[in-house]
Amino acid sequence: MTTVLTPASPLTAADRCDRCGAQAYLRVVLASGGELLFCAHHGRKFEPELKKIAVEIQDESGRLSTSTNTTVADEER
Repeated sequence: MTTVLTPASPLTAADRCDRCGAQAYLRVVLASGGELLFCAHHGRKFEPELKKIAVEIQDESGRLSTSTNTTVADEER
């Protein structure tokens, strides 16, 4: 499994958690070529199982801890 630090295609506000529909902050790429998207909460909850099946995990949950004074890009709105 590889955790991507600098993703080629960042997740946007349009990317939704496959479990609950909240904004996705994790993209899990499977060996089959498919992908799963999870919010930070469900990403943490399912992390042990996801690590077993993932080829790659793109984790952008660090964006949640950035200052609230930062400006959100237009594509994130």
